[in-house]
Amino acid sequence: MGFAITIVKFIFVLGVLVFVHELGHFLAAKRVRIRVLKFQLGFNPTIISVRRGDTEYGIGALPLGGYVKMAGESPEEGSTGRSDEFLSKTKWERFQVLIMGPVMNLLLAFVLLAVVLYQGVEKGAYEDQPPVVGRVAAGSPASKADIRPGDRIVAVAGRDVRTWEDALLAIGQRANREIEIKLLRSGLETTRRVTPAVEGQSRVEFGQIGVLPNVHPHVRSVQSGSAAEQAGLLIGDTVLGLDGEPVTFSYQLKEAIAKRPEQPITLDILRGGERMRVGATPAKNGNEGLLGIGIGDDTVRIKPGFGEAIQLSVKKNVEYSHLILQTLIGLATRETSPKQLMGPVAIAQLAGEAPDFIATLTLMASLSLNLGLLNLLPIPVLDGGHIFIMALEGLARRDFSIRVKEKMLLAGFVVILTLMVTVIYNDLTRISWIERLMPWR
Repeated sequence: MGFAITIVKFIFVLGVLVFVHELGHFLAAKRVRIRVLKFQLGFNPTIISVRRGDTEYGIGALPLGGYVKMAGESPEEGSTGRSDEFLSKTKWERFQVLIMGPVMNLLLAFVLLAVVLYQGVEKGAYEDQPPVVGRVAAGSPASKADIRPGDRIVAVAGRDVRTWEDALLAIGQRANREIEIKLLRSGLETTRRVTPAVEGQSRVEFGQIGVLPNVHPHVRSVQSGSAAEQAGLLIGDTVLGLDGEPVTFSYQLKEAIAKRPEQPITLDILRGGERMRVGATPAKNGNEGLLGIGIGDDTVRIKPGFGEAIQLSVKKNVEYSHLILQTLIGLATRETSPKQLMGPVAIAQLAGEAPDFIATLTLMASLSLNLGLLNLLPIPVLDGGHIFIMALEGLARRDFSIRVKEKMLLAGFVVILTLMVTVIYNDLTRISWIERLMPWR
């Protein structure tokens, strides 16, 4: 049942993104009076189709894309020179048709994110705060590079960072790549070279150096008759550490307690400005320890109005676009690992794991933005590649021969094929039983 739901969600997410993209091409073609022969979602074989006027509307069996086929789209098809054919139109008109697919995806990302933001978003309170190191994990890359609590991270790999969100994203992009981190320590600037490591199993290779903000989880509820109540824990207590080990986030405390069923533990807490130590023994719940407290992190909830949601969506999409472009540049310069790329299998998994409709819309907004920007790249085969070729023809003041265009498209096809092989390989390595069959990993 879970697999079926994942497939349905995947088809829905991808179907909407592809439909919006191809709809952009279709509407633009109609606007400049180009005859559209076919509008299809999914690749052949066609399983359902209906004809309306000159256009056949179809659904293909393979839901991994779609296309709009226009009359006279390429010289190989034997253009008749009719005024309603693609190649009979001016370069400006053809540009409009090509650009509208990516533009529609960018607009969809903007609209979906605005809808999500209008519903309200909860995030860690520390994320928008300056990245002042509160704790350095023992044995971490940061510890080995002599990064200390109290250091203010100023720049990562030459990129200025203002908040924890900026810093963690900049570090995460460069897993297993040595980077320079600029710090402010006691009013003086200093630099450290550090190589972010990848921790745990993740679909995306995301680097961490072991620096954490100066935050701690709070007790939000205490169950009656629980080990927590017997130990004297109260709502509002701040948990600083467990058995002498600092605790930064609630998930760390939950994991530590779960590993200690029926074992005495010592909690360092802050209550009313006073540090205290409390002893407790988690009860056994199955194979895990249970203390009987509700624990949470400091969060802020953003609930913008309609106009604010639109403005915030524009701002966030611009920021995310900059991040995507940095990632693409990093891939070209080998500063970013290709393991950060995801293909259809990983997208299907993310769609299936989305807990609600808002989470699904958030995923769709992110994918639509990526799809729009990637299609604008000047790689032949992509929309941006066709626009690039037209621009070169404009500069040369002549159309290239079919043979030259074929070579350009072949080069673009090789690039896209290499990219497809990479993302599919990445997807397969994220499936544990398949990864076990890869002796080189």
